[in-house]
Amino acid sequence: MTPRTDTHYDLAIIGSGSGNSIADERFGDQRVALLEKGVFGGTCLNVGCIPTKMFVYPADLALGAEHGDRLGVETRLERVRWPEIRDRVFGRIDPISAGGRHWRIEGTPNVTLYEGHARFVGERTVDTGTGTTITADQVVIATGSRATMPPVVGLDTLPESRVHTSDTIMRLDSLPDRVLIIGGGFVAAEFAHVFGSFGAGVTIANRSGALLRAEDDDISAAFTAAAQSRWDVRLDTHVSRLEEHSGAIRAHLSDTSTVDVDVVLVATGRVPNADDLGLEHAGIRIDATGTILVDEHQRTTADGVWALGDVANSFQLKHVANHEARVVQHNLLHPDHLESTRHTAVPSAVFSSPQVASVGLTEREALAQGVRHVVSRQQYGDTAYGWAMEDTASFAKVLADPDTGLILGAHFLGPQASNLIQPIIAAMSFGQPAHEFARGQYWIHPALAEVTENLLLGLPDPR
Repeated sequence: MTPRTDTHYDLAIIGSGSGNSIADERFGDQRVALLEKGVFGGTCLNVGCIPTKMFVYPADLALGAEHGDRLGVETRLERVRWPEIRDRVFGRIDPISAGGRHWRIEGTPNVTLYEGHARFVGERTVDTGTGTTITADQVVIATGSRATMPPVVGLDTLPESRVHTSDTIMRLDSLPDRVLIIGGGFVAAEFAHVFGSFGAGVTIANRSGALLRAEDDDISAAFTAAAQSRWDVRLDTHVSRLEEHSGAIRAHLSDTSTVDVDVVLVATGRVPNADDLGLEHAGIRIDATGTILVDEHQRTTADGVWALGDVANSFQLKHVANHEARVVQHNLLHPDHLESTRHTAVPSAVFSSPQVASVGLTEREALAQGVRHVVSRQQYGDTAYGWAMEDTASFAKVLADPDTGLILGAHFLGPQASNLIQPIIAAMSFGQPAHEFARGQYWIHPALAEVTENLLLGLPDPR
């Protein structure tokens, strides 16, 4: 045990996102240091999943207003008051961040907040970036990830007001007329939906031949086709050069064309915030992707140091970070009865239009791994509510083990995909065969949940 001094703590937590939830009242008799170099509350609260969905919801309303006519409802989008939408979002988000910071400073006397860039300088010894170096019996690394910037010629010379990542794009002063989005993953898909639904012209430049490539191939192909009907989608295309031109930003693309836009959103992925923590001074190892190596209990390669969230996994999902935080919390409190993290049946969703949700194996992965499987597909429009919606494009698919009926993976594309997939996540998590799960409960008729029911019943019953 390190001798106790004013700068020695029982626990030090680096990062105020999911890591901040660890030090609850059960740690009230411990001295805790909380270290944060950015805005208090982490990515999800300030620049990630929460504010983005607060933009997505009005985008859904705006897009829906354009499509009432085919059902006999004459609606249209009049205009979007961007400053009001932005201020509604951050008028709620910013006080939560400030309130959390204030509570840690004033409301938890056993916690000391250090606001600076933390770096390890030795074994469980951290330079807080504030002029104070601390030591701790236990250290938790929960520093998250950050957006990457591709090596595009001219990108670093453009005004900051014109080039953005997901960290800054939501605080624009006004709605741009034209947006170039570089990338084709979930960030690109969601912001294309937001800006496109609000009336901006959206161009997507994507290096690969499909959007949302990580999804099941059928889902990716269908989403790409839907995107091409809404936005200017340039596949197998990269941005070779950016420059200011006649008051706009001119993008030179690899297909030899140019696009003039007002704003560029870089959405080319995220990397773990592990590369500038001085991990080498503390015996903490990382893998080839820069992710901190942890065992099933979230322990790093250094004694007494734990890691969780985006800095220690490849999921980059808030619900995974929260789960890992709960495991670390338990293990800190019960060192003789360690819990393991569970990374099976981890779901994800893309809140674009169409919405996408997935869990488990894709068919591509099942084939590559030689996993025996059967597949069922279900069109939304073949259920009563989907028929009422006159939905001809949305669908779901599920993979299952032909011998046991256990679900291997599921993939949805369409309205409420993130909700419709949840029963399947439950069945996978609790090991229930598809037919047993579907037949063992009532499904409200004619709710859209019948898409999930019929999807499962479309699998062969191995009994």
